Amino acid sequence: MLMALLYEIGIRFFTAAVYLASFFNTKARHWVAGRRHWRDRYAREYPADHGKKTLWIHAASLGEFEQGRPVIESFRAAHPEWFVVLTFFSPSGYEVRKNYAHADFICYLPADTRRNAVDFTDLIRPDAVIFIKYEFWANYLGRLKQRRIPTLLISALFRDTQPFFRWYGAFWRQMLGCFTHFFVQNAHSAKLLQQIGLRNTTIAGDTRVDRVLDIARNTPANEIVADFAGEPGATKVFIAGSSWRADEELFLPVLHRVMTEAPGKWKIIVAPHDPSAENVGRIFRSAGAAFPAAGQPVLCYSRATPSSARLAQILIIDNVGLLNTLYRYGTVAYIGGGFGKGIHNTLEPAAFGLPVIFGPEYKKFEEARQFVARGGAYSVTDADALSAVLDKLQDPAYYQKASGAVLGYLEDNRGATEQILSFFVQIQEENP
Repeated sequence: MLMALLYEIGIRFFTAAVYLASFFNTKARHWVAGRRHWRDRYAREYPADHGKKTLWIHAASLGEFEQGRPVIESFRAAHPEWFVVLTFFSPSGYEVRKNYAHADFICYLPADTRRNAVDFTDLIRPDAVIFIKYEFWANYLGRLKQRRIPTLLISALFRDTQPFFRWYGAFWRQMLGCFTHFFVQNAHSAKLLQQIGLRNTTIAGDTRVDRVLDIARNTPANEIVADFAGEPGATKVFIAGSSWRADEELFLPVLHRVMTEAPGKWKIIVAPHDPSAENVGRIFRSAGAAFPAAGQPVLCYSRATPSSARLAQILIIDNVGLLNTLYRYGTVAYIGGGFGKGIHNTLEPAAFGLPVIFGPEYKKFEEARQFVARGGAYSVTDADALSAVLDKLQDPAYYQKASGAVLGYLEDNRGATEQILSFFVQIQEENP
């Protein structure tokens, strides 16, 4: 009881802190504005008389949404008679996907107070709920359990250090007890749950694997990038995805050496994490400075034509939403963020069989750890390490082994979406 009270107070303090931050921070401002007067606004916007069963899917942010996306779209195709509600905690998810075509109602999740949990669930009246990966809200989960609404946690990852598995974690373990079933990414997560008495688990892998494999199968051709890359096999293409400044300062000088030693054998695509005009301009200048003697032209995608791309040596992607389709033209992928809080998406290049390179901050990412363990990915800390990896990957046999390693991981972990939907059918038959 005491922990529940402290939790409620903590949620209210957090909400107040975000409100204060909204005067100075754009993300916080969106967070507050999206929830302002939510009861009146949602009551006007939500079609309470839709007359359908309702599936509520919750994602913390854009990354979790992408993990749940294969499930949402497969569910929509299999069950068009259902009404789908999609909620987000963070503006980085809601602001990007607020017009997502495969959900009927999209909104911010109100802060997890007891009153909000009751009012929101009473408004949408879900018949089943899916939480994605990390979201644990005590009041919402308690309300769903109280109403006996089947609630799944998908693509879940658990670590020994989380409070669920500590001596003081009784309150947090109560939250886990509200889930009907857990679809976890690995055996270690299932073992941790079993150690606290939760055996309602399935080791299903990561639903993002299904997503990236589907993208790889259906990626359209890109005339500009195809002309830039040239004939398959004639030129190697180094693709830097979601790069940050620290990444660019590492790989640009190294690639200069490689391209000088083997003229015409390598090209570079840089897709920065921040595609703003200011940041792209900085990369453009840095790329030019990194190749002062070689004279290779640097080109921005927005200004490229097939003919100009054919002559360029470095192509900078100055827009969003294109990167995951470009890996089809790559030879090696460098994924940014490894010198900061953590790396970005490594599954997308792996779906095309590209060996992956990244900085040292990757241990929180299950797929990255697996890629490294299998010999398909490489963590580098400096220029010498990056040079050594690129030198090894120029050996065809070594390259094929690395490529097979990442594809093998994806093959071993595909099918999570199908398992989740099969279980969903089962619980619906048990709870008509």
